[in-house]
Amino acid sequence: MNLHSMKLVTIVCESVLEERIVEVLGECGAHGHTAFDVRGGGSQGTRSADLVESGNLQIQVIAKPAVAEVILQRLHADFFRDYAMVAYVGEVSVLRPDKF
Repeated sequence: MNLHSMKLVTIVCESVLEERIVEVLGECGAHGHTAFDVRGGGSQGTRSADLVESGNLQIQVIAKPAVAEVILQRLHADFFRDYAMVAYVGEVSVLRPDKF
């Protein structure tokens, strides 16, 4: 089996940002994403997944390292100052690198 190294970018943000985040991902070169409602607590308080308007969203993107770096730069520049958001990166291996 031939595995290929990629980056997994995980973004946890306010649900109302989904459309804007997805747009940024495309502009940065991401080929796709996965999004789902999440709940939890942190420095901004506790958020429930019950109401879209006040809930949190987790978006995951598998990308080439250079694309992952551009995504993080854009998120930092465009959103971190004004919104409750965290983003982190991990190493993943994929079988079909052409998908990313």
